[in-house]
Amino acid sequence: MAWLAEVVGAMERDDLVWGVVEEVEKTATEFTGTDVTRKSAPHVWLSLYQAERKHLTDVCKAAIAAGIAERQVRLAEQQGAIVVDVIRRILDRLDLTQAQSALIPSVVPEELRRAAALN
Repeated sequence: MAWLAEVVGAMERDDLVWGVVEEVEKTATEFTGTDVTRKSAPHVWLSLYQAERKHLTDVCKAAIAAGIAERQVRLAEQQGAIVVDVIRRILDRLDLTQAQSALIPSVVPEELRRAAALN
């Protein structure tokens, strides 16, 4: 993009929006020479520069979105670890019987899934 910016920056201002779009050599007619058609339109270098700027913007947006998504995953993992730690400490402090402790592997995940379904 920097190179395109240099090319566009070196152009005359009028050349950016006005220029030759067609040149036809006439040799088999009474009036030989070159017919030139000029038109007002963005120069191809300007169009390429603008397209590259849009592409860069899109790439930056995608990179930012990827970083945000990655950060959201890390936060969810941290929150999950906190919940697991809290549940472990609660269960340790309850001084459960052997029969009650045997229910932990089925009851805790079941209740966590139920809580997740509410969100």
